Amino acid sequence: MIVTHALAKRYGQLHAVDGIDLDVREGDIYGFLGANGSGKTTTVRMLLGLVHATSGEIELLGQPMPSSARTVLPQVGALIEGPAAYGHLSGRANLLLFDAAGRGGSRRTRRTRVGDALEQVGLAGVGRRPVRNYSLGMRQRLGLAGALLRAPRLLILDEPTNGLDPQGIHEIRELLQSLHAQGTTVFLSSHLLAEIEQLCTRVGVLDRGRLVLQEQLADLQKPTGRTVVHTPDAEAARVLIGEGLIEVLDDGALVIASGDAPAVNRALVEAGIRVQELAPQRRSLEQVVLEAAGSSGDRSVR
Repeated sequence: MIVTHALAKRYGQLHAVDGIDLDVREGDIYGFLGANGSGKTTTVRMLLGLVHATSGEIELLGQPMPSSARTVLPQVGALIEGPAAYGHLSGRANLLLFDAAGRGGSRRTRRTRVGDALEQVGLAGVGRRPVRNYSLGMRQRLGLAGALLRAPRLLILDEPTNGLDPQGIHEIRELLQSLHAQGTTVFLSSHLLAEIEQLCTRVGVLDRGRLVLQEQLADLQKPTGRTVVHTPDAEAARVLIGEGLIEVLDDGALVIASGDAPAVNRALVEAGIRVQELAPQRRSLEQVVLEAAGSSGDRSVR
């Protein structure tokens, strides 16, 4: 769905994007992550033909870009760097104009498609209100509605939950999962690691213009071969297991150098040590991203 080969963008001596090879497959929900200034937005703009690459190749839906933009882009929905709209017009009127200015949508079905898109993003009841009276979250929903007008095969979204409250974030997540279940491939740029972790099947991480990680999320979060134990009897557990095989986490949990969680549980219980919680250790997405980018814990991930 999205393939790049040695894609690069330079601004003078600055290498904003430095020879990346993206591989977004049909059926992915792909999370695109990186620190501020890593080249993430520049990459997205190159994919859509909004910025010309200095070198390298881009394919969207199996077609070269930007030379095939006229045939490819009608099949792609996009929300990049926040939605644009005419404030004095209603959300519905903005979508009608947006659809009329594009390609690939039938004029006869325009009003129906606009109504359906507003319904999908939860704006059906306010579609006739002037956009200048919309909150940031409502504007974001309107931008997403514009991306959904033509039932795209591929959705490219930049911070789609920006400005939304927790309920709105949950609703958008459910919408994206529903679209994915219907066959839409989603390319999602977000700084919300928890959202990426809940939603995405595959992730790519940019660091200073270079793609330093690209993998299935499930593979990145496989058990580490150690077991995490929460117990009020931490000292007794250390004595039983041995100091050299135990690490104490910040929350007081113990990490035991054994991936056989049932055996660890059995040994602790037989020794009379109370076990509140026990599970194989898995790395969080935050740990994976920071490790891949070689970042310190205080570096902002975007």
